[in-house]
Amino acid sequence: MKISVIIPVYNASNTVEKSILSVLNQTYQGDLEIIAVNDGSRDNSLAILEKLELGLKNSRFSFFIVDQENGGVSKARNAGMRVSTGDFIALLDSDDEWHPEKLEKQIEIFLQGKNVDFLGCGRNNEELRIFGRKITSLHKATVKELLIKMFPQTSTAIFTRDVYMRNGGYNENMTHGEDGEFWIRICANSDFYYLPESLVVTGDGKPSFGHSGLSANLEAMQEGNEYIIKLALKNKLIGHGFYSFLLLFYRIKYYRRIIITQLR
Repeated sequence: MKISVIIPVYNASNTVEKSILSVLNQTYQGDLEIIAVNDGSRDNSLAILEKLELGLKNSRFSFFIVDQENGGVSKARNAGMRVSTGDFIALLDSDDEWHPEKLEKQIEIFLQGKNVDFLGCGRNNEELRIFGRKITSLHKATVKELLIKMFPQTSTAIFTRDVYMRNGGYNENMTHGEDGEFWIRICANSDFYYLPESLVVTGDGKPSFGHSGLSANLEAMQEGNEYIIKLALKNKLIGHGFYSFLLLFYRIKYYRRIIITQLR
């Protein structure tokens, strides 16, 4: 079975080579198709990708570059998924790295006959708790759980081509919370699972908010979260009571993050 790995790249000259090497070092022995989408980088990211492409010409890996004007990470991921040919699609950000056994372990779960359509996993040795309960084994997630935790992180995700065909990719109008919106659409019509094993290192281990990049914009993150829960209410995935709870929950979380960021 072929896996397509989609890597959006924007001004990632310091990290993208390590990210791609983590794909090349996978123990998974099936076909791997790497699609790097250069999203209008202004550094030498494209030159690095072209060097890697040349070096992989006679290898077992298929390596493709999509070069486009800057349109944002959602547009870049969609561009990669559109040209992909794999039975599975795996996502990887250009500053993240995979454990060598990531794909092999995830594909094993898809093949166990559990009707798994989407599978995320842990990162940075962090544990996942939902409603106070630690997830310790393969877990089938619900829309309500995703709305509370917005998991898993992007670079942990792999899903079947059928999931992509049913859901049509990312909302390109979103710049914050786009993963959560996409995950919830998938979870609403697919078997969405989480493996509590840390198989990814994200952003050199930095926290998920309050640092460089999009996540530093806490106000925009809050707006993205509120858009997602309003959409869930509109699509009748949740009721008005849970919607009101989520609004309060995310506003408290927003102010807490502001305080934590200021104290760093």
